[in-house]
Amino acid sequence: MAEANHLRRSAMTNMALKRGRKAQRRKQVVAQKRRVETLQTSLPARVLRAAQAPVQHCLLTEDLFETGIGTLILARGATPHVLATGSFLLDVFCLGIKDVMFGTFEHDEFAMYVEATDAGSPLVSIAPGDARKLMRDLAAWSQSIGFPPHRDFAAIERIFGDVSADESEADFPFGRDGKPIYIPGPFESATLIRRRIEQLQKHLGNDGFEFETAA
Repeated sequence: MAEANHLRRSAMTNMALKRGRKAQRRKQVVAQKRRVETLQTSLPARVLRAAQAPVQHCLLTEDLFETGIGTLILARGATPHVLATGSFLLDVFCLGIKDVMFGTFEHDEFAMYVEATDAGSPLVSIAPGDARKLMRDLAAWSQSIGFPPHRDFAAIERIFGDVSADESEADFPFGRDGKPIYIPGPFESATLIRRRIEQLQKHLGNDGFEFETAA
């Protein structure tokens, strides 16, 4: 009897262990599936997929180098009707690539977005290679004075795909008259302004930059 009970307990233990191992394997499979789904829907993955489509538009604020602030837009799509779009807010006077955005628009939505962006200053076409070189050079320049590009820039900039900045011969002036000039935006707090001025002082000294309030 004792031996029979022992065998039954052993069999039950083995069954429990097998069920436990199966449950663990199921959890691992589910976890792996979720990781794959997350990677497929992540921002870098969506941008890389978009980068395979033809370029439909590459636009830049016309007076960027006069006002210091403007927008660069690159839109790609298999057709003009649905466009994956990377948008970059640029400060060529001081702060570099301030903001970035990635989204997918239908044609009418994209037209409305361009119209709204165009309201402040006209957008004009720019060669994609020149546009990529502009951002690469601007990111390096602003980084050198203490202002790295927006945290999502590296991911969204990849929408340029196989467009080569190295083939561009364009040369872009940053700062004004050879000096960075910091012009705070209307929503920047006094604390943020002070911190940015201190950053410029650290990298350039008191005379290496200019500060100007917005008109």
